[in-house]
Amino acid sequence: MCGFVGAFDLSCGSEPIAQGLKEELRTQILNMSKKIRHRGPDWSGVYTGKNAILSHERLSIVDPLSGKQPLVSDDNTIILAANGEIYNHKELRQEFKGKYQFKTGSDCEVIIPLYKEYGVNFIEKLSGIFAFALYDSKNDTYLIARDQIGVIPLYQGWDKSGRYYVASELKALEGECVTIQEFPNGCYLYSGDKDPKPVRWYSRSWESYQNVKDNPRATDEKGVIINPEVIQKVKTALENAVRSQLMSDVPYGVLLSGGLDSSIIAAITQKFSGKRVESDSKENAWWPRLHSFAVGLEGSPDLLAAQKAADYIGTVHHEVHFTIQEALDALPDVIYHIETYDITTVRASTPMYLLARVIKSMGIKMVLSGEGSDELFGGYLYFHKAPDAKEFHEELVRKMSKLHLYDCLRANKSLMAWGVEGRVPFLDKEFIDIAMNLNPSDKMNIKVGDSVLASEKNGFDRNSHQRIEKWILRKAFEDMLPESIVWRQKEQFSDGVGYSWIDTLKKVTEEKISDAEFARREDRFPINPPKTKEEYFYREIYSRLFPSDSAAKVVPHEAGVACSTAKALEWDAAWSKMDEPSGRAISGVHNDAY
Repeated sequence: MCGFVGAFDLSCGSEPIAQGLKEELRTQILNMSKKIRHRGPDWSGVYTGKNAILSHERLSIVDPLSGKQPLVSDDNTIILAANGEIYNHKELRQEFKGKYQFKTGSDCEVIIPLYKEYGVNFIEKLSGIFAFALYDSKNDTYLIARDQIGVIPLYQGWDKSGRYYVASELKALEGECVTIQEFPNGCYLYSGDKDPKPVRWYSRSWESYQNVKDNPRATDEKGVIINPEVIQKVKTALENAVRSQLMSDVPYGVLLSGGLDSSIIAAITQKFSGKRVESDSKENAWWPRLHSFAVGLEGSPDLLAAQKAADYIGTVHHEVHFTIQEALDALPDVIYHIETYDITTVRASTPMYLLARVIKSMGIKMVLSGEGSDELFGGYLYFHKAPDAKEFHEELVRKMSKLHLYDCLRANKSLMAWGVEGRVPFLDKEFIDIAMNLNPSDKMNIKVGDSVLASEKNGFDRNSHQRIEKWILRKAFEDMLPESIVWRQKEQFSDGVGYSWIDTLKKVTEEKISDAEFARREDRFPINPPKTKEEYFYREIYSRLFPSDSAAKVVPHEAGVACSTAKALEWDAAWSKMDEPSGRAISGVHNDAY
């Protein structure tokens, strides 16, 4: 995981940028790149070409000694600045034995021979999380691309002279570009095309309900397992995803909130942590003890559950406490780093930002996390109200398409604020295909009438007889975790760190923003006017840091309840007047609902 800034000016055709202007632009790019040095504190590199300048800030995880960037091809014609990890790089390298001379052990270098061999038609071959800018100096063209889900952030912009820029974070472009946009996930842009614009390289059949509704089921309509192979397939695929993502030449750990998702990832990681995956499990791990990290207010639900999970799994566990005042004090720094005023993201990013600082202080540079599971399996509590399998699945597809705006943004930028890389095995490309191709009926929170079937031990609520969220995932890993963790109700991260965190945020922002200020919110913020005083408070901080209209437009602005999309508000008439992302807003489902 790193950060980069790229500038391209092909408007002058075959005429290169004038030397004086090139030196001025190089200085400008270096200054822009310094704004994201927190993403890559280990090394800085810059390339200046005929019509392109690439600057890179490196966080060294794989090949720390020789993998500095920008990377240059064996014939010195192709220059690459990349951010992320290519988990299948060793397999891909085999294809180019004798055809390409690799200069480093960097996992990202494989992008160069792939481009030389296939042009732009290679991106589907990559298994990983990435954003990159590639400059082909021989043909004076560039290729920009971003991973399928948008785990890795990427922004694009244009200055007043029409030059095109890309950067890992918005802050590098603010003040230099008159227009700033997020570069769309799952897309590439190739300047050699007749009409250069983002082209979608990632599309899947599961995006249509018609293609998944008749897939084999794991259970019957009563919740009885009739096809254990389906559940085993989920387990095997996630274990493979975790194992592939353990490649690292530096110490790593796991985030462990005590919820189902992070506990599963921690348990699988512990299973493989004794050996180096780079050597096919023949070499002992360089750092043989796995460390886990949890954050929360003293006595919070997550801290209690995380300790239980850690004791069972056997990690070296670290409990990080924060006070509400410490979190409130950090809000401006958090918003600067995560580059959003979205309520859900700010609430959840603040504890994670504080946690990341402690993790880095202990020498850990990479952590695995559980993001993505709720979008794949319908884990948010509002999914209990889904009217049918079709609506359930289509909401999953909507949630997957928005991950880059919320959870991925939070996880990446909160951690990278302190130079810690986050990896998300649930969003492994191959695992996504398996999870999203499950029959949606197996994921739904169905009700059954049989009191024996509807027992807590089988994952059904004793009173409502409704199956618990993410049931199929829980069944797949029930043998690797304590029962209290396997069947723990979904708790959103910003709730789990301590209910008083959100309650205090609401109270403080209500006091700080007057009724008169809030009444004039559309005059103060004509773009995406804040819907609540809490959002108004975050928006004021954001606007001081990122004052342009383009920066305001980059942030998503959608009503919802318990992290739902706006479309899902139609599932319950009581939600029509609600706009509260906390899971406790789901009355009758959350055990501690408002």
